[in-house]
Amino acid sequence: MAIELEDLGNGVWSAPGARIIDRTGRRMLPIGHDGFVPVAESFAFVDKTMLIADVLDSRAGISVICRPDSFGKTLNMTMMRAFFEIPPDGQSRAPLFEGTEVWEAAGGRYREHQGTYPVIHLSMCTAKNDTWEASYASIRSLVTAEYQRHAYLERSDALLEDQRNFVRRVMSGAATEADYAGSLIELCRMLWLHHGRRVVLLIDEYDAPVMAGYSAPGGGYYREVVSFLKGWLTGALKDGGEALAFACLTGVQRVTKESVFSDLNNIVVSTALDTRFDERFGFTDAEVEALAAYTGHPGCMEEAREWYDGYRFGDVDVYNPWSVLNYFAQGCSPDVYWGSTSSSAVLGDLLRNSDASTLGDVYALLEPGGVVWRPLDLGVVFPEDGATGEIIWSMLYLAGYLTTDQTALPGDTLTPRPLRIPNHEIELLYRTEIVQRFASVAGGRGRLMSLHRALVTGDENVVASALGGIERDSASYLDLVSEGACHMLVLGLLFGMGGYADPVSNREAGYGRLDIRVEPVPVPAGHYAVARRRPLLTIELKFARDADELDSLASAALLQISGRGYDAGPLPQGAFGRMRWGIAFGSRRVAVASEFVE
Repeated sequence: MAIELEDLGNGVWSAPGARIIDRTGRRMLPIGHDGFVPVAESFAFVDKTMLIADVLDSRAGISVICRPDSFGKTLNMTMMRAFFEIPPDGQSRAPLFEGTEVWEAAGGRYREHQGTYPVIHLSMCTAKNDTWEASYASIRSLVTAEYQRHAYLERSDALLEDQRNFVRRVMSGAATEADYAGSLIELCRMLWLHHGRRVVLLIDEYDAPVMAGYSAPGGGYYREVVSFLKGWLTGALKDGGEALAFACLTGVQRVTKESVFSDLNNIVVSTALDTRFDERFGFTDAEVEALAAYTGHPGCMEEAREWYDGYRFGDVDVYNPWSVLNYFAQGCSPDVYWGSTSSSAVLGDLLRNSDASTLGDVYALLEPGGVVWRPLDLGVVFPEDGATGEIIWSMLYLAGYLTTDQTALPGDTLTPRPLRIPNHEIELLYRTEIVQRFASVAGGRGRLMSLHRALVTGDENVVASALGGIERDSASYLDLVSEGACHMLVLGLLFGMGGYADPVSNREAGYGRLDIRVEPVPVPAGHYAVARRRPLLTIELKFARDADELDSLASAALLQISGRGYDAGPLPQGAFGRMRWGIAFGSRRVAVASEFVE
């Protein structure tokens, strides 16, 4: 049943647990817009202004908020700038907040903070290049632009001539490296002197240059970027303490105190495990229901939940807001919207660098109700030799590719937590990455599709040639020295088969446990002839170090399928017949045997 929205006037609509603001009444959603002022002036948006109250009430000197890409960090940061800043153009932003939750909360006591602080606002999203030189140039440009935004300091009588000259050098691009290294703390001090009010410092995507330095080609520039940010940020956040009211930084990955935030003792970090700010990033169910009702899509909630819900932030269940907005804007047409915006390379790193054991965990996640139990240490220092082992699970969690329902004791880095894929959208991203990775292993998407066709039609020569070529030329991908590693290889190669569901493995069947099964999916009406050519696939794998044993092992594997009844019983809906494969690996060779049974 659709919820009822209460019209509070002035473009404000309310429902239990949610508030929608739309000053224009056009019901247009802000796709591709993340600046609060244009969004508040021209679009409908979900009211997240109580983040302002949370930040003020926290009394934290420095708040670092880590959330996945496209979960509202940039919009929230520009919202705080619009609320707190003494407007350089003299135009009050107060009308944009009238009727919002923060404007009315606590008898209006938060209003006294509106438009009363000098604000430094920097977004590091452009400072993520392939080289340190390029990223450093981007940082310099960001600093120059922020100085130009405060160009009135060049004429301020409250500053010394040396300080005014400093402003001129930075604005003109004539500043030295030493000038830029101290540019943040100097701007804090000068704004404080000019306005007589302490400064609010907002830095969005602070980790973007760090992640770029970590993943850049040719070994990257992680050390260089961390070294610069450590001095640049610490100077303002610690040494500029008397000039600073408070600071708020947002990012995806948590860059630890041991790297960027050394010597800071007034920092509070909020990750998705924390209850601090848990409702302020991402949409709650009540907010999505209100948005669905306001945009005229109340009947789409179940589909929206399946595709975009499923995250757990602190004590709150949340949706991916970017995907929800696109879903409603496209008339409730589900798609992978988040994948086109997420800049995180963590999932790709996982699948490129994983061993057979890690791949097995990924495959387990994709099964219905699949979980992997791992501890989360969200304060790890990025390794210079790539994200591997336990670290990768924490990075995947922070990046939004995994979530957990056990969010208690966020500082506990030892107890395993049940990690799961949040929703259908992220499932599809995993499958896409798996197919791309194993298409590369197979020598391209065309060769992978040829292997799939050969497995369906029983073409032993093509299957043996394709798998033999992979073992001969690509063994380094998985170190194919055991049956388990070969099992993970074949399983990965079977994702993305046209007309088939994801492969499953190690399932109880007949009188034992089959290795791999791939079932055809039911075919829509009008494609019955195609459906008849899709058999149930059952694959049994063997491994031997003696190449002379491979042919007999492949034959034995084939007999094992029928002998133990792995594919006995009624065929799944949409299947026509049973295609059985015995495959034996070893000594850089592959032997296969197959049979088709109606």
